[in-house]
Formats: sequence, structure tokens, C-alpha cells
Amino acid sequence: MALKKQKFADDEIAIFDEAVIYKRGEYWHFRMWLTGEGKYARKSLKTRSKTTALERGKETYLEIFANQKIGKKYFSLTTKEGVEKYLEHREKDVVSGLIVKGRLGTIKTHLQHWLDFIGKDTKLKELEQTDCEDYFHPRVKQRNNVSIKQVTIQNEQSSINSMMKWLFRNNETQIDSFEFRKLPRIDRNNEEIRRSTFEEDEYQKLVSVMSDYCKRRKNKLDANEWKIRQLVRHYILIAASSGMRVGEQRQLGWSDVAFTNAVTNNGQFNLMAEIRVRPETSKVRASRKVVCKGGEYFDRLRRVLGPTDESGPIFSIDGKTVLSKRAVLYHFHRMVDLCELEGREQRDLVPYCTAARF
Repeated sequence: MALKKQKFADDEIAIFDEAVIYKRGEYWHFRMWLTGEGKYARKSLKTRSKTTALERGKETYLEIFANQKIGKKYFSLTTKEGVEKYLEHREKDVVSGLIVKGRLGTIKTHLQHWLDFIGKDTKLKELEQTDCEDYFHPRVKQRNNVSIKQVTIQNEQSSINSMMKWLFRNNETQIDSFEFRKLPRIDRNNEEIRRSTFEEDEYQKLVSVMSDYCKRRKNKLDANEWKIRQLVRHYILIAASSGMRVGEQRQLGWSDVAFTNAVTNNGQFNLMAEIRVRPETSKVRASRKVVCKGGEYFDRLRRVLGPTDESGPIFSIDGKTVLSKRAVLYHFHRMVDLCELEGREQRDLVPYCTAARF
């Protein structure tokens, strides 16, 4: 865009009829109007020399002009604005079924940790590839006496670089990824697997404790608390029987479950559950059918909850809102504490661990 100003003082010089260098005090500066961004690009040329200022002004103009031609903006978003823009993009992936809502929540958490590390007001275009080299150190420190797992940090780093690649493609950054420090190799030995698995006798003890934990009269539970405890109890029982992934199980609806009878070796009938995992709730975006024991758990839970909407979620008090992960984990850990399992404080036990024993 040509300069509107046509007459210049001795301390003002036009650059290619689209920018100007001017003297402020003893030093020369550069100014250029950016039509696409609606702002002036301003820069100190850091020289008192008119000749040097003219050369640097031309170099600055050509650099800005070339970047504008390929869509690169001169002004930078902050890291907070960049994260918001990326999450807005990923929300479209939820709508289109490319990722599940729970995955988006995980990405949000990962990027919030990154903002805490890098600073919310840092300019995206000022980021260097080595700026997150030491990301591991502050994240691995204990928070509320809970040590952050290395695999969690690795997943965070993956989410961060996925965002950076997208921002780079959209001309919001000068780099497409960070160079994170190489983390020590994780030794997934048999002892670690054992620690995160319920032994058969431990699981049977948990089943007994859960039954006692949900007794309404003994524990003086009101109707709502009793239903929540029963929901968590049956959530764990169904997890142990089906081996379903956490996200798949939480999004399970009554319409996804059918029942059939199977005859055991001793001639008895077992109620089997045929579970349809929908592609939109699957981590791998593919549907599948799970046939498992424990059909009676679904039947019993339906009686606990009362009349249910066939189109509604299974693990819900009101038939609309799915019971939160926090509620499930809260009651699960209370029941595990009541089991008094050996070394439970050091073992990373979660409801999914009940399925890992098979």
C-alpha cells in the first residue's frame, strides 16, 4: 500500500513508496502500515547513520513484504491465545467424530500445564526450539505428595508439539516443534505390572468390601449417596468382567447392551452381556462387540436406578449426566483403603486394574 504522506522532512525517508524510516532523537526507526493486520510495524534500526539506516530499512521492508506474501503475520499471538485458537480447532474434531470429548479434555489439561511452564503472555513468534528443553524438571516434582509419572509428561510433550505443528502451518509461530530433553527409558518390569494388578484374592476381597460399602441401613446412606456408591460398585464389577477402556465404559448407553444365556460346564445358566462399543466412543474410532460374563450386574444396576431411558447413559444418576471420573476414583480409593491391601499406598491402583488380572 502506497504511503499517503508525500512530503517528507529531512529526518524522514520513504522506502519503496510503502514504508518510511525516520529519526527520533539520535537514532533511526522503521515504520510500515500492514493492511492485513490493521497496525503499523515499527522497529528501531539501532543506528545514528543515515546510510546504514537506509540499508537496514530496505532489508526490513523486504523481509516483511516476503513474509506477508506467504501469509506470515508480523504481530504475534500470545501463548494463551495460541492455545485457545488450537483448542477451538480441536473442538471441531469432536463434532466431526475424529476424537472423543474426553480426549479434548486431556489435551486441554496438557496445554494448561505448558502455559504454566512457558508463561501465558509469551509471544508465539519469540519461541525458540530449546525453550522447553527443561520442561521435564518442574513437571516431575511432586504435587500434593503425588509424583507425576514419566509417561504422563511424555504424553503432554506430544500434545504440545501437535499444537505447535498446527500453529506453524497457520503461520503463527517460527518453529514447528520443541526439542524436549530425552527422558530416561522406562523399565516396565514384571514387578511394576504386578503392583498395578489385582491378585485374585485381592479382587475377591474388594468385591466383598464393595458389597458392605453399599449397604444402605448399615452405613446410614440417603437415597442419592446410596445410588452413587452402587453406581461405582457396578462400574468396577463391569470393568472387571468386560475389560473395556475407561472412555468406552463411561459413555456406554443402555441401548448398547443386550443379553443372552450361556450354559456352563455344570449345566447352570449365566446371563451374558453383549456390549456394542460405538466408533464415536472408541479410542481407536472403530466399533466392536464385547461378550462377557456379568450380565446380572447390568440387570441389578437397572433395578437400583429405577426406570431408565434406553437412549441414556448407564453410569448416571439422572439418566443424562455421566458420573464423573472424580466421583468414581473417590469411592474406589475409599473401598481399596478398606481392603487394607499390602503396599496399596505405593501401587497405582485404578478401576481398570481389576480387568488386568485376567
